[in-house]
Amino acid sequence: MPDPTPMPDHRPRPERQLSARVPYDGDGDGPAAGWHRIPPQTGHLVRLEAGQVLEIVDPLGEQVSDLYAVAADDVEECLSAGRTVDYNNTIYISTGHRLWSNRSRVMATVVEDTVGVHDLTLTPCSQETFDILYPEFEGAPHPSCFANLCAALEPAGVAPDRIGTTLNVFMDVWTDRLGELHIDPPPTVPGDRFAIRAELPLHVGVTACSAEKSNNGHCTPIDVRVRR
Repeated sequence: MPDPTPMPDHRPRPERQLSARVPYDGDGDGPAAGWHRIPPQTGHLVRLEAGQVLEIVDPLGEQVSDLYAVAADDVEECLSAGRTVDYNNTIYISTGHRLWSNRSRVMATVVEDTVGVHDLTLTPCSQETFDILYPEFEGAPHPSCFANLCAALEPAGVAPDRIGTTLNVFMDVWTDRLGELHIDPPPTVPGDRFAIRAELPLHVGVTACSAEKSNNGHCTPIDVRVRR
C-alpha cells in the first residue's frame, strides 16, 4: 500500500545560533569601502594567513558563492567535503563548525553566519552541468563556477582535477524522504554574510555562482574582504 505520509514541501531547518546582521554599505552600484566585488558569474583568488578571516557578503540577496580552499604550502592538500561532513556530523555547517582537508587537518573555522543555509553536496557547476541540466541552452558556452575556480586557482598551482566538491555558501539544497534533491532560492537578503577563519595558510577560490537555477533565475555579485 502506498505510504500516505505527505511529502514535505521543504526540509526541516536545523536549529542554529545565527550571527546578528550588521549594516552593509555595498549595493548594486559597488561594494562597501574596503571590500572587493566579484562580478556575476566570475571568480576570485584570496590568500589567507593563519588567523585571518575571509568574509563573504551577498550584497543584493539570493546569490550563491562557491568556495574551495587548498593549503598554501602544498596544494595537494585541499578541502574535503566528505571529511567536513563526517567530522562535524552534519551536512549543514554553520558557526563553530570546521572545514577539514583530505589529510584530516583543520583548514578553517566558520566564525560568522547570518543565514545558516549552505551546501556541501553539489560540485561546482561546469559547462557539462549546463549541457546536461539546462537543455534550453542547447549546448551554448556558459560561464561556470568550475571554470572560474580553475582560472582563479591556477596562479596558485592548482590543477583542474584537484578541484572537488565545493562549500556552496548560501545555497539551499535539501532532500525529500525519497532522497530526491531539491534546490530552493538562496534565503539571503542584502547584507547577509558568512565568514571563515583560516587555521593554516590557504589559497581560497571564491565565486559569484553562474547557475541561474541556483540563484532564483538571476546571477548577481558577491563581495569579499580579508580581516584579522
